[in-house]
Amino acid sequence: MNVGVIGYSGDIYKEPIKSLTPICLDIGKCIAKNNWVLLNGGRDGVMYLVSKAAKNNGGLVVGFLPWGEEGNEYLTLPIKTGLDFNMRSFIMLKNVDAVVSIGGEIGTAIEILGAYSYKKPVILFRKSSGWTDNITKVLIEEKYLDNRKLVELRQVYSVDEMEAVLKEIEQGVKKNW
Repeated sequence: MNVGVIGYSGDIYKEPIKSLTPICLDIGKCIAKNNWVLLNGGRDGVMYLVSKAAKNNGGLVVGFLPWGEEGNEYLTLPIKTGLDFNMRSFIMLKNVDAVVSIGGEIGTAIEILGAYSYKKPVILFRKSSGWTDNITKVLIEEKYLDNRKLVELRQVYSVDEMEAVLKEIEQGVKKNW
């Protein structure tokens, strides 16, 4: 199963990313442990931390890079899209079975909306701040972004909860193979 992780970019030694480091490392480890493939934007911040943990735990890490970016050293497969930051995200989203969102600014908000429009399940890692928490204020029935109810946005508060939701999604993916 392909799991996309989205969230803050930037310096891992500065807030708000610094305080999310343990969660990001646990998420990357969880993805590797379950033999899922990690897909992300391949750069710094949350992407760097989950990539590092997944790679260091034997996982496969694919980074979809924007124009002119080389990506972080933990990518198994860096994909240079030649596209800008937003457009490269849509390529990543087309290749995931689920998305985990951690914090994030406007790019993360665009990715959450894109995942929803592509009917990709989204897992919101609550109390990670940014758009991951802010988007919950507009959810319909606490799980949809519009009245079409394309796919659920699930809210979790721990890596264990996230893992359980991803395993549910994986069972659905396997049924469609």
